[in-house]
Amino acid sequence: MRKQIVIFCSVSLIAGIGLGAVSSASALSWSDIKNFFLKEEKENASGTIGEIKEEKKESPPVALYKPVIDYEEAVTKAVEEAAPSVVSIIISKDLPVIENCPYDPFSDIPPEFRDFFGGGGFQFQRPCQKGTEKREVGGGTGFIISENGLIVTNKHVVQDTGAEYTVLTNDGKKYDAKVLARDPLQDIAIIKIEKSGLKPARLGNSDTLKLGQTAIAIGNALGEFRNTVSVGVISGLARDITAGGGGFTEKIEGVIQTDAAVNQGNSGGPLLNLKGEVIGINTAIASGAENIGFTIPINQAKKDITSVKETGSIKTPFVGIRYVPITPELAKKQSLSVEYGVVLRGSEEGPAIASNSPASRAGLQAEDIILEVNGEKIEKKSFNTIIQKYGVGEIITLKVRRGKEALSVKIKLAERQDM
Repeated sequence: MRKQIVIFCSVSLIAGIGLGAVSSASALSWSDIKNFFLKEEKENASGTIGEIKEEKKESPPVALYKPVIDYEEAVTKAVEEAAPSVVSIIISKDLPVIENCPYDPFSDIPPEFRDFFGGGGFQFQRPCQKGTEKREVGGGTGFIISENGLIVTNKHVVQDTGAEYTVLTNDGKKYDAKVLARDPLQDIAIIKIEKSGLKPARLGNSDTLKLGQTAIAIGNALGEFRNTVSVGVISGLARDITAGGGGFTEKIEGVIQTDAAVNQGNSGGPLLNLKGEVIGINTAIASGAENIGFTIPINQAKKDITSVKETGSIKTPFVGIRYVPITPELAKKQSLSVEYGVVLRGSEEGPAIASNSPASRAGLQAEDIILEVNGEKIEKKSFNTIIQKYGVGEIITLKVRRGKEALSVKIKLAERQDM
């Protein structure tokens, strides 16, 4: 509409000029008037008057946005990077072979009475054992952490001391595996195969994870489908869960929640970021719900990995206390002076302070409230999670509240003995 208006104004202007020229014809000769209009027509023909000339401005180049292609490429590269380090774990046991065996219920009857039963010789069938045979009874996943065959998996995958474990590597080869260590407090175990030249997985930093970040799970899905890949996001951080199955129950603190499919058989497999780095160890799924899986942050396993590489075993620090985490609700209900930390309390399992423990030697008492460990508040992370960052023999400083008194207590961490 604007262009039409401008054109209209231009035409009116020309008409006005023409009328003005005619009205003054007495002062001009006919040739002057003729030359004037010829000049106007010539100029109009050349496009100098009566033509709208739009200035052509070069638009800035528009970047081609290809999020789907870039994202898919990042996922596939991450999987390609990590897949050679992922292994399947086959669990086998010697089980009895049960068959139906012939059975004569009258074999113990005296011969003179067998005629009443047609002379005996009745044949019935009943179950009986015919030796044993090795059978696969389960499966899990793990990932290589050293060139010489160290592998991380879940403790519950290799918890059966009477079972045999076989590792199936990415190239389809099988190796007998030996369980080196099981963490007594976390669902982590380290096994070993006799093989060199393996590609270890790259370990990331789980402390920098953010909600919504891409998460890639690789595992032996359902114990049958090797190197199954599923993609999702980080759905939650610092979750506390109680996981159980097959007679195994354990409280696991500070885990990652993801909606990447973590199926039965994926246990012990890696959770990856888009760099192909391991950010967690897949450990559990929520029963009765879809797309809710839980993963142990890889930083919680790094101390175990270092310990096994250096000493051949997992050395877990021990304080010797039982405690109840303090929440705002608990603080309000019991009129506690703080809303964070842990209060030392006994339970049916034992007293608040274990005898002959680092805690008892340091003078801690029941109903003491531990607020900090080496300056770190017991708030977002549990006391146990914080303690696991330190090694056996290290001295830590606890900020303690006893009634209205503030204390600073030094404790030398001992080694936990129970497995």
